[in-house]
Amino acid sequence: MDAKWMSDAGSQIALISVVVPCFNEERVVHDTYERLTKVLTSSPNINFELLFVDDGSQDSTLPILRTLQQADSRVRVITFSRNFGHQVAVTAGLEHATGDAVVLIDADLQDPPEIIREMLKMWQSGVDVAYGVRADRDGETAFKVWTAKAFYRAINHVSDVAIPLDTGDFRLMDRKVVDVLLRMPERDRFVRGMVAWAGFRQEPISYRRAARQAGETKYPLRKMIRFALDGILSFSLAPLRFAGWIGFVTAGLAMLGVLYALGLRILTHVWVPGWTLLFIMCSFIGGIQLASLGVLGEYVGRIYGEAKRRPLYVVRERLGFRSTPAPKHHAQERKAIV
Repeated sequence: MDAKWMSDAGSQIALISVVVPCFNEERVVHDTYERLTKVLTSSPNINFELLFVDDGSQDSTLPILRTLQQADSRVRVITFSRNFGHQVAVTAGLEHATGDAVVLIDADLQDPPEIIREMLKMWQSGVDVAYGVRADRDGETAFKVWTAKAFYRAINHVSDVAIPLDTGDFRLMDRKVVDVLLRMPERDRFVRGMVAWAGFRQEPISYRRAARQAGETKYPLRKMIRFALDGILSFSLAPLRFAGWIGFVTAGLAMLGVLYALGLRILTHVWVPGWTLLFIMCSFIGGIQLASLGVLGEYVGRIYGEAKRRPLYVVRERLGFRSTPAPKHHAQERKAIV
């Protein structure tokens, strides 16, 4: 396969876009900028742009980003009108990115920017997606590590698309892969699964994930559960199928109970005793029905959300961009500064 870019003299210079979603990262975002610029400046034959997406931060993240943009024309800043969520912030960065390849990396420096050099080499050799695999995870509890591993194995078991194990959104993607992602309009986004669905040549790169340099995790247990549900419900009908099979099994058990009662009545002089058994069966069947309705409700709710056709996010302002057509997903913006 032809190389995407070459290191020979006179070769084409590639533009690399780095998308960095930020939410309350005032203690680390400047260090993130420094490490990214150091890595990218030392990489041969590339130009780069840094797209910081401020996802409704309530601390000093945005003022710091303003300062960085004013000092460095390679920095672009997109600010949301409120917090729309990490996956939406990633999508906004992809929609605004103009590079031949796009790198996704969080602002917390758990994913080391230095790995981008290796990703660029893989891209040079013809890989369309170079994604990071977390070989080790420092600074995380055993519970979080175990639940993360269990989630990826569970979603691979039920999904029709093979999603790489122990991966996050840290990756480099060729422009053609990004263009495919931008044609996926769904609201409940699971970017790493969407990238896997897109196909193309995808290769892993292992790394040791560091502990957060500062601040607190943006994925507490509640958000982790919601994110897991997004991944499973967006890429599998298994919950609906499971609810159907549970219904068949429950109906079979009920039929066995009926046959047992009739057998006792016809063949013996004993009636089926016990209100306790009746109460248990009614409670069990009622619980199964409510659980099945809950699964169905999750899917119907997602259909309802898609049907409303609201914008995926709303941009308050854009800094460092030249006049370009507004991406399709956001509804409005206050100003654009070149």
